[in-house]
Amino acid sequence: MEAAIIGSIISAMVTGTGAIPILFMRNVTHSLRDILLAYTAGVMVAASMFGLIPEALGQSNLAVFIIGITLGTLTLLALEFVLPHIEIEDMHFTEGIEQKAMLVIAAITLHNLPEGLSVGVSYASQNESLGGLIAFAIGIQNAPEGFLVALFLVNQNIGKWKALGLATLVEAVKIITALVGYFASSYVSGLVPYGLSFAAGAMLFIVYKELIPESHGDGHARTATVSFITGVVTMIYLLTVFY
Repeated sequence: MEAAIIGSIISAMVTGTGAIPILFMRNVTHSLRDILLAYTAGVMVAASMFGLIPEALGQSNLAVFIIGITLGTLTLLALEFVLPHIEIEDMHFTEGIEQKAMLVIAAITLHNLPEGLSVGVSYASQNESLGGLIAFAIGIQNAPEGFLVALFLVNQNIGKWKALGLATLVEAVKIITALVGYFASSYVSGLVPYGLSFAAGAMLFIVYKELIPESHGDGHARTATVSFITGVVTMIYLLTVFY
């Protein structure tokens, strides 16, 4: 349990680290943004395909895997219907600052729930190193996300330090949901492979629905593609060395 707590905290706090540059700058180029998004997409795809899915199949069977990954996908799909998709780069106006900021914070907080569950379930699996690797993958995604959220808040005339704190705070929900996932998987027999498959479905949904389209929307498809492959290679290397 101690490892799950530490891993979830580190994964969540990486968002704050990613938001630190907002203290020194207000703008980020589309090219850099697309490179970061594509890199995190590659990391998450490799974590799912070479970490979560093989582990889920190794602990169960194809039917369990299909049920779990379907539930993960449907959960994220349901959140997409409930919460409006808000493009960070379009958030530049100053009308209704407080309402707009709270909407974004609430939306991102709810979208973080499956990620926290993914970390907790991974720590509860039979492979001790899987939890750390999934926490790393989620953390890598959180870094640019934290910067973009802080950037939006600053553009809404919120102070830089306050924006940094809020961008970090929205990730704290992952610590709670990680513990929920860990305890549920630890004490409910046979739940771990469902949870691992659920996590894979959630992560792949985020990659294909959010990260890849957004990284190809501003004319930087080639550099984003190279960055995606670099992310895949990075995660496969880590899986090979530590998994």
